[in-house]
Amino acid sequence: MAPFSKAATALAALRADLVGDVFAPEDPGYDEARTIFNAMIDRHPAVIAQCANAADVVRSVRFGRDLDLHIAVRGGGHGVAGMSLNDNGLVIDLRRMHEVTVHTGAETVRVEGGALMSHLDRATQPYGLATTGGRSSATGVAGFVLGGGNGWLDRSFGPAVDNLLGVELVTADAGTVRATDQENPELFWALHGGGGNFGVATALTLKLHPLPALSSALLTYRPEAGPDAVRRYREIITGGPPEVSGALMYTTGPPAECVPEHMVGKPLCVALLTYLGGEEDLRELAQPLLALPHEAEILGAIRYVDLQRLLDDPPGLRNYRASEFLTGAPDDFVAAFCALGEAVPVPTRTRHVLFPRGAAIASGPARFPVPHRDAPWCVHPCGIWEDPADDERCIAWVQQVRAGIRPWSTGAIYLRFIGDEGGDRIVAGLGAESLRRLAAVKSVYDPDNVFRFNHNIRPT
Repeated sequence: MAPFSKAATALAALRADLVGDVFAPEDPGYDEARTIFNAMIDRHPAVIAQCANAADVVRSVRFGRDLDLHIAVRGGGHGVAGMSLNDNGLVIDLRRMHEVTVHTGAETVRVEGGALMSHLDRATQPYGLATTGGRSSATGVAGFVLGGGNGWLDRSFGPAVDNLLGVELVTADAGTVRATDQENPELFWALHGGGGNFGVATALTLKLHPLPALSSALLTYRPEAGPDAVRRYREIITGGPPEVSGALMYTTGPPAECVPEHMVGKPLCVALLTYLGGEEDLRELAQPLLALPHEAEILGAIRYVDLQRLLDDPPGLRNYRASEFLTGAPDDFVAAFCALGEAVPVPTRTRHVLFPRGAAIASGPARFPVPHRDAPWCVHPCGIWEDPADDERCIAWVQQVRAGIRPWSTGAIYLRFIGDEGGDRIVAGLGAESLRRLAAVKSVYDPDNVFRFNHNIRPT
């Protein structure tokens, strides 16, 4: 840390130079600026630089390096690990940089580094185009894509990294670089899953796909019907086309249209089928689930922007999550999954989720550091609650799920779904061989490990 006089002079210069805003602990708005999605994270940066453009980012990186401050980068601030915030360091906050530019002729989109999924989806929707996005409208696009990117459309369009065409990056030496298949290809490879380890992504270019029609079926069951629902859901996915996807989950019944009043606040099982196509075809695919006695159903056309909001949680809740990819979902797994689902902490917003994979995920390019392509299923226990008094039971339940489904785990995980769980889990998320190659790229672009507030890849 620099002497106080130097720090004060540098901070004054940063305030004067930035188009965006700068917050220090004594400034009005500081506490709001440091608040992130996971309420369990309470950190106090020395400086928050809310950048308005790439030049602001360059200036902020230079400021942090000159004062020897630890640097965290905030896009959406939605990551459960809270790595977009630090104590006594610099936070480069990109939220003011959320412009989205759609190029309809080329079916591509340029997305600034602070854009949320809601910004992206609202921009592409009028053109009948979309790309694989996260399952929450509040997710930051850059962190989601650079971390791999699993979403409702990945069985059809592949994970988000398969749709990444270019990245504009501010590096640790406050320089700028563009990475594509032709420009800096090794860096571009590393950005397909290596996250924010190599610089600040000020913009991404993504491939878009036509999205002429989208339908969904949401069915609510009592928990005791869960095993039948999971088995029927499994058969629909394994026998269905790539256009069908969705999720199967246990949760507490929220006050919502799909939940009867007598089920609100009580445990329930929910099956969601999504389909790139019309309502009639989806109804035919969903017949095995529709035939099972259920409490409520909503089936019909849906806009992608509305599907993306379906699992949105309000800010200010406490979060603890995990993920495990599976070798399969045989009947003994179904029994274990459902037993763990019936133990979901109630009443909280905690969810016990089974996501389908396969199709375009498995058939996509194998060269990227995404070691879980072949896994047909993913289990994602999401501990989400409000009262700190529930910390112990919700965290214990997530850990119980991890242990309970371990016999079917591939050993690989999705880093975007977990907190800070140590180096072994980073290896599980990236693969040992890829991690060695990623470390070599890190040594070129960030040899001092300036960008360490992430699932960190240490330079060689």
